Amino acid sequence: MNSAAPRKVIVVTRRTRLEELIARFHTREQAKFYVEHLGADFHDYEQEHERYHAARRVVLDTLEGVYRHQFIERSFLPNFVFGPDEIVVALGQDGLVANTLKYLDGQPLVGVNPDPDRYDGILLPFRATDLAALLPDIARDRRHRRAVTMAVARLADGQRLYAVNDLFVGPRSHTSLRYEIALGDAREVQSSSGLIVSTGLGSTGWMKSVVTGASGIMASVDGGAPRRARYRPLPWDTGHLVFAVREPFPSNTTQVSLVRGEVDRAHSLVVTSLTPDNGVIFSDGVESDYLEFGSGVRAQIGIAERVGNLVAE
Repeated sequence: MNSAAPRKVIVVTRRTRLEELIARFHTREQAKFYVEHLGADFHDYEQEHERYHAARRVVLDTLEGVYRHQFIERSFLPNFVFGPDEIVVALGQDGLVANTLKYLDGQPLVGVNPDPDRYDGILLPFRATDLAALLPDIARDRRHRRAVTMAVARLADGQRLYAVNDLFVGPRSHTSLRYEIALGDAREVQSSSGLIVSTGLGSTGWMKSVVTGASGIMASVDGGAPRRARYRPLPWDTGHLVFAVREPFPSNTTQVSLVRGEVDRAHSLVVTSLTPDNGVIFSDGVESDYLEFGSGVRAQIGIAERVGNLVAE
């Protein structure tokens, strides 16, 4: 092993769309029949698959004989234990970077774009061919890193769930959830399709969609022309989070005043479930890794003690 690169490298991968289809239909031929039967271009699936695995081979060739390394598939992230001194590489789309970052505790994360012609890659500043020159610098802590503020939901029994983009608190399906929400001295009972808590990194995604949609609906209700909402995303290392309630329903027993606000280190958002079952808390769009949120469960949501470290160009 090269003495300049003593640190182990963990490469997080994802299955391509083609691999997902083959897992579902068992053979490539059946996957092709399914895609073409729907009128889609199967060649696009094949091209994506080939380019992804070409990039994977470049990464493997870079690591073999030089670095201790391990490849893990995205689905193993919730149960994988990262060493404190490891370097982590995410080979995929922006979502894979976010999915990986929330399971790290300060380890440097490198976002590698396997197909720059296909993915814009806001969180993927590097290509597979960059790793040979990049990893020795990271091993010596000579590369600039961007700090990413993370959110965390804590339950009374000690369970916690971290988020790089967003936390969702709400019903498991397309129904409503009844809960009590509290921020500082403000407190009320609500019924809604859930609430979203966004970090700075996530403020350009789901939260922007919520604000834009609400603005367009109000313009239509008021009879005016739709206008672009005055929305400003937060910095990645922001000192606060933003929350918004989706589709709050006013009634004799539920209120709709506390539907948006900010959470900082001194003021957590506290949400207590008033629904027997069907309530969940998940983060970054990964519904399979969640906390149960049934009657009496109290979630305290705030800024996490962890800080994400994304290796920058």
